[in-house]
Amino acid sequence: MIQRKYESLAAVYVAVDLAATAAALLTAWWLRFGLEIIPVTKGQQDPAIYVRILPLVLLVFPLAFAIQGLYRVRPTRTPSEEAVGVTFATILGVLGLSGLLLWFRPEGILVDYSRATLGLFVGCEIVLVMFGRTLVRRFVQRRYLAGKNLERVLIAGSGELAKAVVARVRNHQELGFRIIGYIADEGEIEGLTRLGSIADTERVIGEHGVQHVFVAMPQASARSMMELLDRLVREVVSIHVVPDLLQFMALRSRVEDLDGLPTINLSETPLDGWSLLLKRIFDIVFGAVALLVLSPLMGLIALLVRLEDRGPVFYRQVRMGLDGVAFEILKFRSMKMGAEGNGGAKWAEKDDPRRTKIGRWIREWSLDELPQLWNVLRGDMSLVGPRPERPEFVELFRAEYPHYMLRHKVRAGMTGWAQVHGWRGNTSVRMRLEHDLYYIENWSLMLDFKILLMTIRHGVRHENAY
Repeated sequence: MIQRKYESLAAVYVAVDLAATAAALLTAWWLRFGLEIIPVTKGQQDPAIYVRILPLVLLVFPLAFAIQGLYRVRPTRTPSEEAVGVTFATILGVLGLSGLLLWFRPEGILVDYSRATLGLFVGCEIVLVMFGRTLVRRFVQRRYLAGKNLERVLIAGSGELAKAVVARVRNHQELGFRIIGYIADEGEIEGLTRLGSIADTERVIGEHGVQHVFVAMPQASARSMMELLDRLVREVVSIHVVPDLLQFMALRSRVEDLDGLPTINLSETPLDGWSLLLKRIFDIVFGAVALLVLSPLMGLIALLVRLEDRGPVFYRQVRMGLDGVAFEILKFRSMKMGAEGNGGAKWAEKDDPRRTKIGRWIREWSLDELPQLWNVLRGDMSLVGPRPERPEFVELFRAEYPHYMLRHKVRAGMTGWAQVHGWRGNTSVRMRLEHDLYYIENWSLMLDFKILLMTIRHGVRHENAY
């Protein structure tokens, strides 16, 4: 039921996006050749040219939007994040459309197609798609706030699991659920009315017109749960059993089918399949460009490191990456030769005496990390992701923080969500882990690009970079 609601809302977004895309293409033609906001120097164009390519446009752009994750319904997505996502998807769609037009070479299109109209189409697409999505969002919100078409929900249970269900239902107004209260033999849920005990199930359902029952009871209440389910199957209600797995769940979960046997995947991430390929292409393209642009600066740093003490320019260190596989990270050497000695791995400290003169400067500005662009191109790392740690530290952290190894379900990054929020260096491991898991669960190219911009703006120089 919940998945169908999300799918229905996503289908509405698809329909609205298709209408907005068609309107954007025709509006771009009208602005170009009707209003002539850009001077026409090569004569008028027949709108039939754009009508001919419209089916191709309506095929490419929903695919680009889907790749960008815009059909994954996520209430926490802000309007600004959605606008950035629509912009990226539009650019991706235009690139895909241009490539297809060159490949198929339909007769007459290449000769008559206006590049200025294409540019206007990009702007019209972003504006009209955002306008359409805003209308849908406001319509849904107003309908539910007015109490229309709300489905009545009963919570069975009163513990932490039940409270977690209540919080999530309240945070997802787009589901159209209204919690009328809860039933339990004991315990309280703040802000909700206790309507009876498990023995009162049938009466509560009948009196309050319940349509959905969320069974959120701990494993210790297995006998009460079986009694409740026996009562519920005799009623015309949708039954949602919430498994008591909160202590194991850090990423999103998904029910999977194993030849008719349902299994629960407790560590599902968006970074799979086409998304993984898209992120890898993003890393290769932007990593190569960054390496090319920054090569003069990297050459200068290498020269200064070499001249200071005639030691090696680069420092290689074993870190743990994707799927827990170790790799050698590459950095400009910023410490004196033999800095760690026999003391083993330890965090860098403020005013660390092991730093060289040039090392103090490049660490303060995070320039010692630039050679990791080579790690990105090799596939050891990504531009954005959880920062990799040394195996010695990982063994310590995984013992103290049960979900720590989930960080390694994606490639380690040169920068990340934790770093741009100040959690870098010798700071709280728990806070770094929370930010890393948020990134993994909510990944999109839009989020990667946002983190890169935040890194340039806030994260290059930091008080904990020493």
